[in-house]
Amino acid sequence: MIVPLGEAVADTCGGKAGALGALLRAGLPVPDGFVVSFAAYLAAVHDLDLGRFADESDDVDAARQTIEARPVQAAVIDALGRALDELGDPPVAVRSSAAKEDTGQASAAGQHESFLAVHGLGEVAKAVRACWASLFSPRAIAYRAASGCDDQPSDDLLMAVIVQRHLDAEVSGIMFTPAGPNAATRIEASWGLGPSVVEGKVTPDAYLVSEDGSVTRTVADKQKRLDRRGTQLVVRDVPVATRNQPTVDDETAAQLAKLGEQIAAVLGGPQDIEWAIADGCTWVLQARPVTAVPPPPVPPSGASGITAAGLTGMPGSRGTVTGTARIVRGFGDFARVRPGDILVCPFTDPAWTPLLRIAAGVVTETGGVLSHAAIVAREHGIPAVLGIPNATSRLRDGTVITVDGTTGTVTATDA
Repeated sequence: MIVPLGEAVADTCGGKAGALGALLRAGLPVPDGFVVSFAAYLAAVHDLDLGRFADESDDVDAARQTIEARPVQAAVIDALGRALDELGDPPVAVRSSAAKEDTGQASAAGQHESFLAVHGLGEVAKAVRACWASLFSPRAIAYRAASGCDDQPSDDLLMAVIVQRHLDAEVSGIMFTPAGPNAATRIEASWGLGPSVVEGKVTPDAYLVSEDGSVTRTVADKQKRLDRRGTQLVVRDVPVATRNQPTVDDETAAQLAKLGEQIAAVLGGPQDIEWAIADGCTWVLQARPVTAVPPPPVPPSGASGITAAGLTGMPGSRGTVTGTARIVRGFGDFARVRPGDILVCPFTDPAWTPLLRIAAGVVTETGGVLSHAAIVAREHGIPAVLGIPNATSRLRDGTVITVDGTTGTVTATDA
């Protein structure tokens, strides 16, 4: 039930683990680890009728709590302990690898749980159970419903879990390899650990690497970073002197693009890649098919902000929509959102996926076009403009606005 990561395949370990296994077999730089396979999950839940929890019922919390409370089989615990010992019992990353995750049809980006800086057998086992239970989280169920997967057989609701050596990254980011001829590699990067970028909590540096290796970059004001302190993750202020410094130089960006080419060749198509740089080495943390290509970047014309045409940001998801601006700063505002509203928020955490089923558009203050929420918005066909500083104060709640996710503009259409 425990599979070395280098031997993982999608049929028994899920798409995320299967892709990393293929990259390891190809000799590419993936952190050491192993997979708690589908078999362990099935052994833990074999006596539960989980089919009734596959859609948005009132009982999903009960399903999640029941799975989290399930003991991991003694044989799996023993094997898990041995596998951790073989790694040297370091802090690890514990990450979901579901049967229908990271496919060419649906990314499920950010919809299941992942944990960093986990240490010790007991804590790893607890994180494994939480990954299993996240199959039945509100955001995962909402994502499956919006993606047309809510009618999938319960037998397909399978969760494997990847356990890998944790990397204390100095720089992390996302890379989309070219989706067609003459297209550029798109890279986003920020200081510290990757969740800041993938969860859209920071506006990252953006790089375009053309076929000939030339690099165009837009450097962001990166005020916060996420780092490990023991077994805790802490948000720290970025020193003023480095907030507006590029996270990687042009040579490193070009090297990342070449690594992306190798990954796309191994996996057979354009890839959405999470990467990190730790101790001077570049590592691949995840690779999955690109499900929704972002709009072309708009040529820079100064900082995002107010122009004669309205507010400007980064084009995140194509299309134009007009609707009522709804300022959403946290979960307490969720009940105020009505179908057809346009979310105006500091950032869109993946846990906000249920809102994307009813929202007509999205405007954020931070985040990059390769972040999880931007990917989900594109998959669902929701126009999005990202990275407009102070959007929640510049736009008034209840105002009718027009969002153009292709050009990155937001305009008020009433006084």
